[in-house]
Amino acid sequence: MNLTSFTDIAIKILVLLIAVVVHEYSHGRMAAAMGDTTARRAGRLTLNPLPHLDPFYSVILPLFLIVSGSPVLFAAAKPVPINPLMFRHRRSGLFWVGLAGPASNLVMAFIAGAMLAGAWSWAPVIAVTFLGRFVTINCLLAVFNLIPLPPLDGSRLAEAIMPREWVRGYTAIEPFGIFIIFGLFFLVPGFFEAIILPAVNFLATLFTAWPQALAKFLGF
Repeated sequence: MNLTSFTDIAIKILVLLIAVVVHEYSHGRMAAAMGDTTARRAGRLTLNPLPHLDPFYSVILPLFLIVSGSPVLFAAAKPVPINPLMFRHRRSGLFWVGLAGPASNLVMAFIAGAMLAGAWSWAPVIAVTFLGRFVTINCLLAVFNLIPLPPLDGSRLAEAIMPREWVRGYTAIEPFGIFIIFGLFFLVPGFFEAIILPAVNFLATLFTAWPQALAKFLGF
């Protein structure tokens, strides 16, 4: 039994919504743990999606990409505001806050993979499809956001570990970063298929295979 295209689109949008909201919430929560109260004061330390959503990047763009059948799936919420000057340790704070978003996506993929392994043989098709999409899309968001280009999270990790004299020039490209990113995805042949997709497939396979491997190891 196959799901209709409309149902599959709805599942992808729902998964994206959950994934980006938890992603941004995790940035804000980690920033608060590092001493920065900016996200809390802005009302962004919430799992309510409304304060996080951006009409274009959270709704219009991902819907267009899904409906058009694009192999590239992209969505984003409003970036949680942070003030690195409030971190107790600026460079380590940048690193952990940057890592928190992709890490939350990988944790969600891990949990969904375990649920998928247990539900595969008996759950309704729609539930299995939802869990499968949940694993894949969260892995995709984690890998995408770890690209070390401003304003993606990978740039925060890179900034935290690079020599200090490089930081000013590196962060200066942030206003153009989104155009560079889209150029890589849509204008550089093979960038998505040869670099991003293999990493996503590896993680998705890992997160769906580990429960069966563990059960086999334990003799179940």
